[in-house]
Amino acid sequence: MGEKQISLPAKLINGGIAGIVGVTCVFPIDLTKTRLQNQRNGHQAYKSIMDCLVKTLRSEGYFGMYRGAAVNLTLVTPEKAVKLAANDFFRHHLLQDGKPLTISKEMLAGCGAGTCQVIITTPMEMLKIQLQDAGRLASQQKVLSGIHCSSPGTKHLATVPALSRSYNVGPASLPRPVSATQLAKELVRTEGFRGLYKGLGATLLRDVPFSIIYFPLFAHLNKLGQSSPEERAPFYHSFLAGCAAGSTAAVCVNPCDVIKTRLQSLNKGANEETYHGIKDCARKIWLKEGPSAFLKGAGCRALVIAPLFGIVQVVYFFGVGESIIELAQYNNFIP
Repeated sequence: MGEKQISLPAKLINGGIAGIVGVTCVFPIDLTKTRLQNQRNGHQAYKSIMDCLVKTLRSEGYFGMYRGAAVNLTLVTPEKAVKLAANDFFRHHLLQDGKPLTISKEMLAGCGAGTCQVIITTPMEMLKIQLQDAGRLASQQKVLSGIHCSSPGTKHLATVPALSRSYNVGPASLPRPVSATQLAKELVRTEGFRGLYKGLGATLLRDVPFSIIYFPLFAHLNKLGQSSPEERAPFYHSFLAGCAAGSTAAVCVNPCDVIKTRLQSLNKGANEETYHGIKDCARKIWLKEGPSAFLKGAGCRALVIAPLFGIVQVVYFFGVGESIIELAQYNNFIP
C-alpha cells in the first residue's frame, strides 16, 4: 500500500461502492451470525450456520434472509468510507520524511479509523440487529404458544414496546415487520437520540481493536505482493490479503461482538436475561454459558468479514473513485 497524498472524495467513493457490493454478497451470513450469538443454551433454535440459513429460508423466504439489509446498505457507504479514509488520513499524517510507518504508528492509525467509524456503526448495528433477530424471536414464540396450552406458567417473551411491532411478538400473532425508519423514529421518540447509540462502548471495544489488528496486518500482507515499493500489488493479492487480515481480526474480537450484540438486542426471548453494561454482560455470559459462548458466531463473522474486506480492498486499489472523479472533471471541460 503505497503512502501518497490521498484524495478524500475518491476514498469516500471507493469505500461506499465496496461496502454496498460486499454487504449484498454476505448479508445472509451476517444475519445468521446475529441469531446464533443471541440464542442461549437450552433455547437453541439453530444448531449451526447451515441449519440457521435453511430454517430462515423455509420460514421467512429469500427476502427474509436480507431482513435489516436496507439499513446496512444505506449506512455502509459512509461507514466504510469513513473507516478507509480515516485510516489513510492518519497514515498520511504519521509519515515522517517518507520513511515507512512503524508497526506502532500503523496500529495508531487503525485505532483512529476504528474510533471515527463508530459514529455511524453504532446506530446502524442497533437497527440492523433488531430486524435480524426478529425472526428468531417469532420462531421461539411459535414454540412457546403450544407450550402455553399445557403449561400456563411458562414465561412470555420479554419485549420492548417501541420495538415489539417489528414482528408483533406475542401469542397467536402474525409477523408484520416494520422498517428500520419506523424503529429509528420509535427509539428517538421514546429514548431520544441516545437510544440509537445504545452499546456505543461495546462497539468501540469491538471496532477499535479490529482496526488496530486489520490495517497493519493487511498492509504487511499486501506488501508481500509488491515487486517494488512504488508499485501496487496485483488485485488478486490485495483481495487475498484483505480476506486473511479481515477474518483474523474478526475472530480475535468476536467476544466483544457477542457482548455488543447482546447489549443492543432490545427484545428478549423466553428466559433471556437483560444486561446492565459491558461488565455485567461479560460476567453473566461467562457464568451461565461458559467461555465458549464468547466464540458464538465466530465462523459466521469470519465468513462475512473475509470476502467483505477482500472486495473493499480490490475496489479500493482499482481506484474506481479516482476514475469517476477524473471522468467527471473531463466532462466538465467538454464544451
